[in-house]
Amino acid sequence: MTAAGSGTSANEVALADALQTAAMRCGRLSDEQVRSLRRRRRSAIAAVATAPLAMVLLFVGGDWLVGRPTASTASTGVFATRAGERSTVALADGSTVSLNGATRLRVVYTDGERRVQLVAGQAFFDVRHDAARPFVVRTRASETRVLGTAFDLDLTRTQVALAVYRGAVGFEPVGAPRGVVVRAGYRSAVRDGVAAAPSRFDPVLPDWRKGWIDTAGMRLDDLVEVLDRQKGIRIARPAEPLASTTVFGRFRTDHPHQLLTAIGSGFGFTVIERQGTLTLKTTH
Repeated sequence: MTAAGSGTSANEVALADALQTAAMRCGRLSDEQVRSLRRRRRSAIAAVATAPLAMVLLFVGGDWLVGRPTASTASTGVFATRAGERSTVALADGSTVSLNGATRLRVVYTDGERRVQLVAGQAFFDVRHDAARPFVVRTRASETRVLGTAFDLDLTRTQVALAVYRGAVGFEPVGAPRGVVVRAGYRSAVRDGVAAAPSRFDPVLPDWRKGWIDTAGMRLDDLVEVLDRQKGIRIARPAEPLASTTVFGRFRTDHPHQLLTAIGSGFGFTVIERQGTLTLKTTH
């Protein structure tokens, strides 16, 4: 609303100027009409002047809740998307972050460090190189430290999955004495406080940004959490022992019901839809 209001006010300023100039040249304005136009112009200028302040207060005091692809620029703040929504954020240093659905992150830049906290969901980071200021992404279970690279972090209930697309990333569990270095074309995951040895993947293949997922041995309950980021139907977290079933393969994510039904045929569960929620039920 603020951005739209500022554009409208700017138009009013230009219109008031044009009307006043043209009419005065023709000698068709009374003194009272001139004063009225000047009051309108001052009011429009005041609206333009206060619009940026209103936007800053909104940004500092609340969350950016993004309903469609946007490009914001900031050095501090909170960014969030709802299920089924995606957004790209341009940070103050020229880095960009693409947010998947149901994702939330906090950004804080200082003179000595660029720090991001991934609170929930999944984000793809394209980090501009800055040797003087490391770029650090923390989750509840991991810390990722880079100078300039491109990588993806996926935070689910039981793991933090990392895939590196350019450069190299230091990846370590929170509280662990050491982690692993993951280079372009490799991925790793932190589970139970341990970083897995990096394994190869093909960074050319489409990922979540194009509606795909490579499960690479992901637990079924983590896959359900990823699919639940889509808009529309909700998916209940499965109970054990179904929850810890591991799934391998590349799948489309835009039709969760069909995908889970296909997986269920091989793992012994059915998908039941009731009141807008999918539930997985074992068949034996």
